[in-house]
Amino acid sequence: MNTEQFKTDTVKKYWRDESAESLKVAWHLYEKNDYSYSLFFGHLAIEKILKSLYVEKEKQHAPFTHDLIRLAEKINIPLSDDQKKFLIKITAYNLETRYPEFTGEFRKQCTKEYTKTELEQIEVTYKWFNSMIQ
Repeated sequence: MNTEQFKTDTVKKYWRDESAESLKVAWHLYEKNDYSYSLFFGHLAIEKILKSLYVEKEKQHAPFTHDLIRLAEKINIPLSDDQKKFLIKITAYNLETRYPEFTGEFRKQCTKEYTKTELEQIEVTYKWFNSMIQ
């Protein structure tokens, strides 16, 4: 294994491990009734697994973006319209949790039931992207 390949594998593994940890934290926050931040970490899990895929396919560092559609498109992942809509929705969790103009309304939306449904779909999406990694 050459040095460049080792670096790619190391960075890919970093993002993959971090994505698994973020998904674990998302469920932990859900169990603690911290629903909006649970969804924020759900977004991070998807972002990081996409970055792992990006590193694997492009053999370079992932772009500095939180936009899940942009990441998926950069690595040519075929997405249905429903998958695109869901990634757009998840991307919004990154903004709605962090910026004051969004947090109030977003937190009201984040009921236990809503968050559980969203996290379950995030986990399905995470597993699908994870299955693409060699």
